[in-house]
Amino acid sequence: MKINKTLCSAIAASAIVAGCASQAVVEGNTIGKKENKLMVANTNKFGIESFEDITTNDYRQAFINGVAEQKAAIRKIVANKEKPTFENTIVALEKSGDALLRAEMTFSPLESSNSNDSTRALSKELSPLLSAHGDEIYMNSELFERVKAVYDDMSASDLDKEQKKLVEKTYKAFERSGANLSDADKARLSELNLKIDSLQLEFSQNLLYETNNTFVTVDKLSDLEGLSQANIDRAAQMAKDNGLEGHWMFNMQRSSCNPVLQYCKNRELRRKVYDAYCNRGNKGGEHDNKDICRQLVELRLERAKLMGFKNCASQILDTRMAKTPDAVYNLLDQIWTPAVKAANAELDDIRKEMRKDGLTCEPEGWDYRYYSERARQAKFDFDENEASEYLEINNVMKGIFYVANKLYGLTFNEITPDVPSYEKTAQAWEVKDENGKLLAIFYNDYYPRDGKRAGAWCTSFRSQSYEKGKRIEPIVVNVCSMTPASADAPALQSIDNVTTMFHEFGHALHSFLRDVHYRGVGGVERDFVELPSQINEHWAFEPEVLAVYAKHYKTGETIPASLVKKIEESSKYGQGFATVEYLAASYVDMDLHVLTEIPDSFDVIKFEEKVLADRGIPRQIQPRYRITNFSHTMGGGYTAGYYSYIWAEVLDADGFEAFKETGDIFNPEMAAKFRKYVLTPGGIDDGMTMYKNFRGSEPKIDALLRNRGLK
Repeated sequence: MKINKTLCSAIAASAIVAGCASQAVVEGNTIGKKENKLMVANTNKFGIESFEDITTNDYRQAFINGVAEQKAAIRKIVANKEKPTFENTIVALEKSGDALLRAEMTFSPLESSNSNDSTRALSKELSPLLSAHGDEIYMNSELFERVKAVYDDMSASDLDKEQKKLVEKTYKAFERSGANLSDADKARLSELNLKIDSLQLEFSQNLLYETNNTFVTVDKLSDLEGLSQANIDRAAQMAKDNGLEGHWMFNMQRSSCNPVLQYCKNRELRRKVYDAYCNRGNKGGEHDNKDICRQLVELRLERAKLMGFKNCASQILDTRMAKTPDAVYNLLDQIWTPAVKAANAELDDIRKEMRKDGLTCEPEGWDYRYYSERARQAKFDFDENEASEYLEINNVMKGIFYVANKLYGLTFNEITPDVPSYEKTAQAWEVKDENGKLLAIFYNDYYPRDGKRAGAWCTSFRSQSYEKGKRIEPIVVNVCSMTPASADAPALQSIDNVTTMFHEFGHALHSFLRDVHYRGVGGVERDFVELPSQINEHWAFEPEVLAVYAKHYKTGETIPASLVKKIEESSKYGQGFATVEYLAASYVDMDLHVLTEIPDSFDVIKFEEKVLADRGIPRQIQPRYRITNFSHTMGGGYTAGYYSYIWAEVLDADGFEAFKETGDIFNPEMAAKFRKYVLTPGGIDDGMTMYKNFRGSEPKIDALLRNRGLK
């Protein structure tokens, strides 16, 4: 999972966003302003953009105009003869990128969820210029002198806590972006940034293609034994959509391929799907990612050394809660040994199930999910398909909203017909606080489609801020690829999908409830950002919550207590596999980025295989993502940071214990503290300070191990 995080500042947006066209064009005049919806004042309800009226060329023009406006604003800041102050330098700098930020925050979410040939081409066209534009800002020595003057004078100023944090973050953003380098090193850093941005974009576009356009085709219905009728119907529709009516097709979206791996009796079909999924980006040809990954590892290391760090991981973790690679490895190592032990015990169960089918061979990767599911059914008399009949997607949304109301007093009013929509299947909601005041606008976009990348994430079309003392409500989007409806059943979800919905909505809550006056202090450390999302998962299958939303899609009956008990009893089964595949990916991510030298013959796949074999991973378990389809690290965002989910899980498991210790999972005092100290402050405090303000102490790992059945 990746989120479009609240940007460090408007200038940071310029560096992070996809990019622009050519330097000469940007230096010119603003263009097309009266005809472009992104370049005139927004008069729509809630300030939502007119998505359907914005063309690809409009986006191009808006980016170019935004860059030109920011350049002009920065020239004005630098030319100011007055003493540098918080207002005339720091705030002016943050506001300088408003037009560019508007273009980015409209285009970027759509490029991830609704891309097409023209938007993907525009991303490539834009990438070089905005990379250079961001470097030009951060490496502007005159601008940095003004920022540094405000930073150096901060202790003697009357700035409040939030303002001081904005000054600090702005100064450090310059420092970490090469402001103190020599001219020659600045030039090389710009080259590296440009190449890394370009390669990350190419990686992501290759992966999008490989996920949505890698198919396994089935000719005989008998080969689909074990799949539900709904999954069979969706596979038939996919084949029909691709000109193969009368066949069945599966692509590499999880909602399509996972049911095959978990329920399909045909072992050869499972092997084909497993191999196709694991080898996305690793098949040679136009969309192969191996060389891109190798180049990224090399270039990131060179950049880190240029900035004075031993390796890439040390550079990135310097701004995280973990601080050092050793701290990350210390956490992963504490969990690895009990996780592998649990996975090996699960393999024994799998061998027993395989022998029931007359198979005496060793299990392979494509056997794990199928026979693990069979073992779980045998041990707990639990069939997840039966549970899914109570997990219709609209009812799950009611459960999500119920939890948000019980904890924080939020209410939700659907406004889908009344506001612009970027996608016909997305829903829109007004989010109001306990006093009935508008807090945010929320879109949920839940179904897979061409042009949407795999996975699930939370993004924003507009982040929370203040303008002339008035709070500007965020426009927040949850994007997932949930199981869609079939010919004879509504959109029934798996337990994992429901967990994902609660997870992404936890990110949305963080965005709804954040209340900061400057965008530059809105973000939190990457290894803290998953706390709000992961703690929200804990309510998903609590009996009180299930009683609200888990209704049978045919009868409307509430899920029976006996089935709730089975869900609870079986929830820890399979955690050996789940934990090992996650930790394996985390180790690979870290191992790649702690390298201090890259040999000329470096092969990313052989490297991955060796580091995992050396750690004793069961050979039947692949990392959750192979390097060539590991978008978290190779696409950017979670580079040397995939460990963040388990780091935050220490926090969320310990944090949910705080609620349980009161005897009330909706304890109003605990909810108020979590809102006040974790969800509201943005990045005004560091993550551990926020957590200790809520919990009263640092977290312990015990609750995580118990929750995963590893203790």
